[in-house]
Amino acid sequence: MNIGKTPLIKLSDKLYAKLESVNPGGSIKDRPVKYILDDAEERGILKRGSGQVIAEATSGNTGISLAMMCAERGYKCQIVMPSDMSEERKKMLKFYGARLYEVEAGNFDEAIKVKNDMCAYDGWFTLNQFSNPLNVECHLNTTFKEIVKDTHFDSVSAFIAGTGTGGTLMGVQKGYDGLSTKIIAVEPAESPVMSGGEKGLHGIQGIGDGSKFLVDLDKVDEIISISTEEAKQRALQLAKYNGLFVGISAGANVLASERWIEKNNPSGIVVTILCDRGERYFSVLGE
Repeated sequence: MNIGKTPLIKLSDKLYAKLESVNPGGSIKDRPVKYILDDAEERGILKRGSGQVIAEATSGNTGISLAMMCAERGYKCQIVMPSDMSEERKKMLKFYGARLYEVEAGNFDEAIKVKNDMCAYDGWFTLNQFSNPLNVECHLNTTFKEIVKDTHFDSVSAFIAGTGTGGTLMGVQKGYDGLSTKIIAVEPAESPVMSGGEKGLHGIQGIGDGSKFLVDLDKVDEIISISTEEAKQRALQLAKYNGLFVGISAGANVLASERWIEKNNPSGIVVTILCDRGERYFSVLGE
């Protein structure tokens, strides 16, 4: 299954974005799922076709990627997810054969606890995406290297992305560490945890999962907050005016990037992420 090597597309003179929706599972989460599974197989922890059970807590995209790859590799998949994630995401998981457990809306800490308890009791393998350093390593070795290949190394003024686990942001940060490229985190205005506020319910699925997780704020230059409604409207505009039917977090990333460019007028370009496909948000995106 070919994952990664996604196109870097031009949105404006200063703004470019990695189109992660073209991955087989429809999102950037295909990258760390494949990376962690490959590592476990190489170390003999997992064996293809064995029917071993793999479990994960997710807001959706990692679960979809995991369910897809479990079906491909001959594993069983168990997913724990907060109940307020889109119905499309839940249906996709089930179509791939995963078993879904739901916890209360917005409670990722509870989803992680339930998943950990299940794995400890039954001896299941877990990706541990919210704390696994392989998540960061994956994006350093794939996402960052692809950005460098498609740009002049010293031409990127900023990398701007929302954080769910923080793997993408921190992986790219490691690549640019010590250079002038700014690392900007995007979070929901309704759940400004990284900015020092309280976690809350929001509709930008895939980011702002209630904790910093893998994010090292000492290595983040700035945090930009975007509201759910702003992110939805920008995502809809990307479909109607750019022909890019992408998810709500992509709308947040693009809007945050545009605001940063307008404020800072950088000499180089800004790179962001179009994280996933828009079809998994029909029930929540609006028109």
